[in-house]
This record gives sequence, structure tokens and C-alpha cells, in this order.
Amino acid sequence: MALAITLSSATSSEMEEPNSSHQGTSQFFLSRKQNRVSISCDKYPKVCYINGSAGPDCCNNKCVNFTRDMFNCGRCGKKCSFPKICCEGKCVNPRSNKKHCGKCGNKCESRGSCVYGMCSYA
Repeated sequence: MALAITLSSATSSEMEEPNSSHQGTSQFFLSRKQNRVSISCDKYPKVCYINGSAGPDCCNNKCVNFTRDMFNCGRCGKKCSFPKICCEGKCVNPRSNKKHCGKCGNKCESRGSCVYGMCSYA
């Protein structure tokens, strides 16, 4: 019932050209996209140091951080297998690593051990 009321209130010009009001907007965005300059980190590595960048390192024309990127851990293309994570450029298992227990940088005390990602002092 609501659909029939909505259709009956539309004018004949709206029914002939349903997207006429949005047409100019999409043309604006298309022209802006075509005029966009692409700067690659392969040619300009300093682009990775810009605020908001994924990291300071360039790998396959993408800015990454070799110290924590699971797909580029320590170098381009070095992937960490499950359940390992990238900490300080090395693939480590956070479930058993005393220096990265549960997450990167979470160190267990010297008398403790890392069990299932938690420091244990038993």
C-alpha cells in the first residue's frame, strides 16, 4: 500500500528521468578520480613516511611495516603461518613466546612462562 502511494505521488518528469538529480554528482566524482595523481612508493619511497601511511617500508608498491605486518614480516613476502604473529620483524607464537606472550611486547617475568598466551608463575 505504501509503495502505491509513493509511486502515485511522483511527477511524470521524475518517472522519465529517475537519476537526473544525481547525474551531475557522479560526473563530478568521475572527473576528480580521472585527474588524481598516483604516487607509488616504488618510485618515491619517502611517501611511506607520510602521516597515516601503513608503515615506513615499501613492498610491491604498498607501504607496510616490516616489524608488525603478518604478510611482510621482516621483509617483503615473508608470511607468518597460523597462529604466529609478526613482532619486531619475526614470526612468533604468542601462545608460547615469553617475550611476546599473548601480544607483541608482553614479556613474562624471568621466573614465569607463557602458557596459552598468558604468563604463568606456577
